[in-house]
Amino acid sequence: MLNWDDFYAEEKPKAKAPATPAAPAQTVSQKPTTPSPAMAPAQPITTTAALDRANAALANLDVAAGLEDLEMGAARIQVDDKRMINCKADLNQLVPFKYDWAWQKYLDGCANHWMPQEINMTKDIALWKNPEGLTDDERLIVMRSLGYFSTADSLVANNLVLAVYRLITNPECRQYLLRQAFEEAIHTHAYQYCIQSLGMDEGEVFNMYREVPSVAKKAAWSISHTHALSNPNFKTGTAEADQELLRNLIGFYGVTEGIFFYCGFTQILSMGRRNKMTGVAEQFQYILRDESMHLNFGIDVINQIKIENPHLWTAAFQQEVIQMILEGTQLEIEYARDTMPRGVLGMNAAMMEEYLQFIANRRLTQLGLPEQFAGVKNPFPWMSEIMDLRKEKNFFETRVTEYQVGGALTW
Repeated sequence: MLNWDDFYAEEKPKAKAPATPAAPAQTVSQKPTTPSPAMAPAQPITTTAALDRANAALANLDVAAGLEDLEMGAARIQVDDKRMINCKADLNQLVPFKYDWAWQKYLDGCANHWMPQEINMTKDIALWKNPEGLTDDERLIVMRSLGYFSTADSLVANNLVLAVYRLITNPECRQYLLRQAFEEAIHTHAYQYCIQSLGMDEGEVFNMYREVPSVAKKAAWSISHTHALSNPNFKTGTAEADQELLRNLIGFYGVTEGIFFYCGFTQILSMGRRNKMTGVAEQFQYILRDESMHLNFGIDVINQIKIENPHLWTAAFQQEVIQMILEGTQLEIEYARDTMPRGVLGMNAAMMEEYLQFIANRRLTQLGLPEQFAGVKNPFPWMSEIMDLRKEKNFFETRVTEYQVGGALTW
């Protein structure tokens, strides 16, 4: 490794080295090697020459043109300059905040930092390897959940990084999106950690979204409603394009994270309540806390876009959104029937269907749309307690799960 002393030593005149005796002749004849142009050593660069070139480049730097490339003005921005989409104000100026809720969600997400390796998987490994430890139905639930979620959060992260971040033109919201993208990476890591710890067939689990119909349909639906924005040439600014962004956000937050995750989460957390697979269940509890905040953030973003662009929220588009929620609900009901052919863990497919209809009504209400399932109730009220961010201790009584830095978590 070259250090400063070595660098300056190269610049100083070198004293003439004493002559060294010639090397003895080689006993085996060898062809002389001639370095190719690609292998030829680079010419040494002197400090003076490098500085001269740097100064020349800076002298020709057009600052005004560089800033114009960012499509922003030179003036300091005001709060009223900010908008959720199609904003031309400087995105590099974080303050003043317009959406304080976005910044608060960023702070809450940072306070909830955790890593999968913090959670003890010893009991889960022993239970999974014990032929009598779990029923076939319980094993199916664990396999299906890890199979779907291990890929779903990767799909979410791709959409977030390649599409949503680029098109949301508000810096405090972008700050939260960066935090969310990191959390999606942690979630994918958590699923991989569970799969590896339990010694599952990784090829089977990670390819479930291609090979198991009830899993594949959900993945295909998510991709079909979010892939358009991943085109780097996609731009907002027209009513049609802005509605496409809204369609993506509703499919992304309202359905994928807002409906598709709930059957699997309920199943795994119900298993944890029965003191089974407590390590996997604890990871899912942390992930559910993160996803609840992702969902709330996404709903706020969608509703803010509606407020700032009321012309997008047409009667026809509202009907399309209702249809999206209904389609997502039906796909999740099919997934519930596939993963619970019989009653298991104090629940069955019929109970899950009512729960998912209850969740669908919640999503519609959050978006300002009418409920579509009259009279349904929440058959799993304990799920609301688990999602309560003020909850002080989880049901395994192994560690505090209120929002705090992961390194400070108490076992």
